[in-house]
Order: sequence, then structure tokens, then C-alpha cells
Amino acid sequence: MKQTDRMYCNKDLLDYFSFGMVLAGLLHLYHHKKTQTCYGRHMVRTPHTRLVPARLAWFVQELPAILIPSLLMLTSDKPYSVGKMLLLGTFCLHYFHRTFVYSLLSRGQPYPLNVMMGAIIVTSANGFLQGYYLLHCAQLDEWKTGCCFKIGLLLFYTGMVINTHSDYMLRNLRKKGEVIYKVPKGGLFEYVSAPNYFGEIIEWFGYAMATWGLPSLSFFVFTTCFIGPRAFYHHRFYKGKFQDYPKSRKALLPFLL
Repeated sequence: MKQTDRMYCNKDLLDYFSFGMVLAGLLHLYHHKKTQTCYGRHMVRTPHTRLVPARLAWFVQELPAILIPSLLMLTSDKPYSVGKMLLLGTFCLHYFHRTFVYSLLSRGQPYPLNVMMGAIIVTSANGFLQGYYLLHCAQLDEWKTGCCFKIGLLLFYTGMVINTHSDYMLRNLRKKGEVIYKVPKGGLFEYVSAPNYFGEIIEWFGYAMATWGLPSLSFFVFTTCFIGPRAFYHHRFYKGKFQDYPKSRKALLPFLL
């Protein structure tokens, strides 16, 4: 079993994809001022901006992260350990929610086509990276009984609850047809302006801990570099728009940042 895994594992390929993911995150962090204006509430439209309905954009761009790992599993005749399947299922659960729940419930603004295409590239690359690593390279027979595996999974599901609950509160902040912005209240919104991003960062930190591999760590770094700055832009947006915005509320990390 282990020999077969090694035969199929191309470590150089994993390293290239992993370091590429880290580099993409760092480049996004470096250009954060420009990238924040590409979509969402901070978007600056131009006459050449092509838009896609938000629900369609979210569905299409998140789907590869489920589809590609599933194809990798279905096209292999190897049996997989419980640990590998649990972690792969955990990864896919996040994107199942994003693809089939979050996208259909989204009330967001139309999405720029070029941003959607870029997101498809990222989710496709990451779906391959995480799926290939778990199915062909990770050795989890003993690791799955360790504390890091259990704590990591606990953190992932805790972060997912925070993320989905915060998204639910944001969706229901405005009544149907309203286009005005309101101050989010309740839950972790009492402590940070972007608890949905805080929850997602916890998710991927827990996932990286549970899998204990460079591919998962690289995606945690990418996620933090991508949505971390956006939390601060949201925080600045709320403070500038609402004079009575709670001064004790932080941007991303409760009580700290």
C-alpha cells in the first residue's frame, strides 16, 4: 500500500504547486490596494467591465474544488485509508457548501468576469493540489490517531460554523429589495468586522494542522494573504460610512487586530 502510494507520488510536482500557491498569495498581498477594487462593495467599474450574476459566478468558480478531487479519486483503483477519505471529505465539504448552498443564496453584486476566471484557475489548481497530495502522497495511517489530527479537524469545523453563521447573518441583514448597507450586529460581529473571514482562516489553519503537509499549509498562507487584507478594507468601509460604528470592534482578530 505504502509502496504503491510512493510510486504515484510526484513530490516535485507537489512542491511546484505548493510554492506557486504561496507566491500567488504573497503577490496578492503586495498588490492588495489594486485587487480590492476588482469586486464586491469596493469595486470600481469601468465601461469595459463584463459582469456575471453573483450566484452563477460563485457556483462556477467554486465547483472545480469539488470536481477535480472527485475525479482523481474515481479514476484510481487504489483503496484509501479512512484518514485520507475523512480529510478529503472535509476539504470537499467546504466547497460543497460554497458551490451548492452559498452560491444559490448569495445576494451579492454582479461579479466581474475576469475575477471569476481567475478564481476558477485558483480553485482548479488547489483542488488538484489537495486531492493529489491526500490520495497519492500523504501517509496518515498513524497520524490520524495523533492530537494534531484531532485538534486540526476540530478547528476546521469550528471555523466553518463561524464562517457559515456569519454569512447567514450578512445575508439576512437587509430585507429583500434593500440596497443600503447596515451595521452587522450579533455573534462575532460584536468583536470583528469580518467574522466570516476569521472563520475561514481558522478552517484552513485547522486543515493544515490535520494534514500536516506543505500543500495544505500553502493554501492556508494563500487564504490568509487573500482575505486578510479584505477584512481591513471592510473595517475601514464600515468606520467611514457609519459614525456610530463600535470603536471596540476589530477588523479580523477579536481583541487584537
